[in-house]
Amino acid sequence: MRSEETPFEGGPMDGRVLSVLTGPTGQPPKTYRIPVPDAAGGPPTVLVYRRVPRGHSKRLGLPRGWKYEFDPTGKAAGRLRWPWSKPEAPTPDERRDDTDG
Repeated sequence: MRSEETPFEGGPMDGRVLSVLTGPTGQPPKTYRIPVPDAAGGPPTVLVYRRVPRGHSKRLGLPRGWKYEFDPTGKAAGRLRWPWSKPEAPTPDERRDDTDG
């Protein structure tokens, strides 16, 4: 497997560069989760980083590499939605978009 030196920005990993394994397409994963053990022996805290382009080429606008930015919310990224998929259930504080019912 090939790996790529990828910088991390924000959060506790700010400024560090880690070797991240790339997938079959040569890109690192979209999210990178780092479990941090709890000193008291409780459940580990998970730091979530999202992949963003490091820069773009001038001519074609292609990404010149990737970096990871800290996501303090740590929520799951939006999954791939197909046209025939069911819509996600709204949370209790959200209202529905339709007026039928």
